[in-house]
Amino acid sequence: MSPARPAGASRLATYFHVHLVSDSTGETLNAMAKAVVARFDGVIPIEHIYALVRSERQMERVLDEISAAPGVVLHTLVDRELREQLEEGCRKLDMPQIAALDPLEGVLSRYLGAALAPRVGAQHALDTDYFNRIAALDFAMAHDDGQGTTEQLEGADVVLCGVSRTSKTPTCIYLAHRGIRAANVPLVPGQEDGERLTQLKNPLVIGLTVSPDRLVQIRRNRLDGLNAVRASAYTDHDAVRDETIKARRAFERRGWPVIDVTRRSVEETAAAIINVLNERRTHRVGASW
Repeated sequence: MSPARPAGASRLATYFHVHLVSDSTGETLNAMAKAVVARFDGVIPIEHIYALVRSERQMERVLDEISAAPGVVLHTLVDRELREQLEEGCRKLDMPQIAALDPLEGVLSRYLGAALAPRVGAQHALDTDYFNRIAALDFAMAHDDGQGTTEQLEGADVVLCGVSRTSKTPTCIYLAHRGIRAANVPLVPGQEDGERLTQLKNPLVIGLTVSPDRLVQIRRNRLDGLNAVRASAYTDHDAVRDETIKARRAFERRGWPVIDVTRRSVEETAAAIINVLNERRTHRVGASW
């Protein structure tokens, strides 16, 4: 019998191999796998990603690698023959395999009364949505960190405003991948106070805030990573607290929605922004009826 683990002792991580097989880019499968594994404490996957698998020869190589590192196999294969080849190979290896999209596809097919279209990588088609996302990404890069005139910012769906290091840029880029044109304007003590954004008519302006303690930590880590030295006000706790208080008061005075990013990931911040955008669009539609 193994000795009891002392109270408070950390549990050793469990490592396992997960093989992700896709006939497209593998992005969907990778995201699904990460979302599921994140629900387990102390579990760390060793990922093997096989993208653009579209021939029997490629599948043979995939099965060889799966055999060399036993684990769980997830796939999103559309081609019936390749699916059967993978499933048969996993049966011989006595290894679990899961067609990740099958449950959802089955429910939707029954509900819609429609058959699936056997198109590989259909979600990556060069359609209008794709080009809208590329245009949104170009917009985010061209209007990052206060770039662009007030007139140019009118082309945005949303403008993010906040003090330095409140994740404005990565959030804008994430929103761009969702087809949302996002710009950001930093609040800089003694220079930029966001007043020019009050002139905007079309975009939704959202203020981003963060706790002073967290902001000081982020800024110090940033400077350490750059081996840089900056004026103490940038990381001085009292100065940072004053900076964040002034920012929040400015947002409230102007009636802008405010999102606290202290405990949010970029994805969670973006999701909150999308919710605010959707509410605004709903109200506009309702007002036009």
